[in-house]
Amino acid sequence: MLRRSFLAGGMAAASACARPLPEPETTRAVAPALPPAPLPMPARYGAVLGEPYPVPAVPDGVVPPHLWRQEVTNPFPDHPEGAIIVDPDAASLHLVIPNRRAMRYGVSVGAAGFSWAGQAVVQFRRSWPRWKVPDEMIVRQPDLAPYSVANGGMDPGPGNPLGARALYLFQDGRDTLYRIHGGCEPEYLGKAVSSGCIRLLDQDAIDLGERVAHHAPVTVLKSLKPGAVAALY
Repeated sequence: MLRRSFLAGGMAAASACARPLPEPETTRAVAPALPPAPLPMPARYGAVLGEPYPVPAVPDGVVPPHLWRQEVTNPFPDHPEGAIIVDPDAASLHLVIPNRRAMRYGVSVGAAGFSWAGQAVVQFRRSWPRWKVPDEMIVRQPDLAPYSVANGGMDPGPGNPLGARALYLFQDGRDTLYRIHGGCEPEYLGKAVSSGCIRLLDQDAIDLGERVAHHAPVTVLKSLKPGAVAALY
């Protein structure tokens, strides 16, 4: 009895001296990660001064870097200097410049059913052009009738879809009714949303308009995406 009592008392003492098990840690609240700061736009996309109408700065974080205007190695070496090549699937326009280089611009292209492909030339260049809505567009959108060719079109300015500059594309001496122009809202750059024309940011349309020559050859590559229309070659 004494031995059993001693052992029991020793075990109790040992239990009393043992270090207590740690309490389970309370889960700490983790602050949500802050969204990354918008990627600042290069200075060339700031507000343009000296124009007859305002050209506001492009907001930060809206246009991805691969659509920024930049000089690159010419990916179209078979085209002559001064040529314009538009790749609708890459949402890019290249202007061939000397020394095997090209200026690349991000563009917005025609939505499904309105895209086009073909060979043309720059017949005219216009600063702050009037927008004369083609009759076939008025058939689709009767509310544009006040801006028809017969009615003289829409006055230039910030609300004009052609923006600050327009290049008028002709094929075999005839107006294709397609344009390369400014007025693209930054959030739509790189997307297929227009009624067929090639749209740039106004800053890029101004830059391109200063570089391109009269009668410069233009090639719009045929889209390989589903829904593309027949080429105009």
